[in-house]
Amino acid sequence: MSTVIEQAVQARLISSAPQLENVPATLHYDRADPFAVRMAFPPPATLEGIEVVWTFSRELLAAGLDESAGVGDVLVRPYGYGRTVLEFHATEGVAMVHIRTTELRRFLKETQELVPDGTEHRYLDVDQDLAELLSS
Repeated sequence: MSTVIEQAVQARLISSAPQLENVPATLHYDRADPFAVRMAFPPPATLEGIEVVWTFSRELLAAGLDESAGVGDVLVRPYGYGRTVLEFHATEGVAMVHIRTTELRRFLKETQELVPDGTEHRYLDVDQDLAELLSS
């Protein structure tokens, strides 16, 4: 069984322009980092022309599907029927994207089948993490 889940999604970039722009993105979950979800945007979808990856908690993503969640750099909230908004705050500005809630729920279901909620601590390699921390 694979220990990594990746799911391509279509995100709609919200901007001051009248039209919403579709951008590809990839959701990534790795059992080796069981509390985190990563969302990657490829170079053509970013202002810098390089891949941009945001890391945030799986719990935040799940909570934001039903009500506003998050404090700080990543905020997640439901938006109308069938959409979820993810807000990414950086020093350069704020990026907001809409994603179909069904895609996010499917992704979360797969992550929970791999690592059920409440069992994340069983997948941490504390000894390895401590060794890496002490070696640097």
